[in-house]
Amino acid sequence: MSILNSTVDQSLSPLVKAPIEREQLRRYAAASGDHNPIHLDDAAARRVGLNGVIAHGMLSMAFLGQFVNQQIADDPGARVGRLKVRYIAMVYPGDTLTCLGKVTARAEGETETAITLECWAQNQRGEKVATGEATVHVPHR
Repeated sequence: MSILNSTVDQSLSPLVKAPIEREQLRRYAAASGDHNPIHLDDAAARRVGLNGVIAHGMLSMAFLGQFVNQQIADDPGARVGRLKVRYIAMVYPGDTLTCLGKVTARAEGETETAITLECWAQNQRGEKVATGEATVHVPHR
């Protein structure tokens, strides 16, 4: 469905991520240039006072970006103008994440419509692990 046809308070199509695996975290950290051992090693993270692996949080926040891009995929020329994400809680290997969201505002312009989305990633227990807000711009056809 086109995001351009959405209404305020309309729920967006969810996006589900397969259970997170340790190898996926290693690949994500390598791709981002993150070679800090505390970001991938639980024991190293605990030694410096962290309760888990930082890469897990980065992965959940990146998932929000994927979710927003899924919402605009059917609208040629649509682009993300702004995306703010916030890490809330740890994600662990084996967790299944689901991104959910809704439209919170629309602003019609002469050449495009700006649509504000609220989104969040939650684990299989329904606990939010990351939140976000995006503004997408969809050109008029």
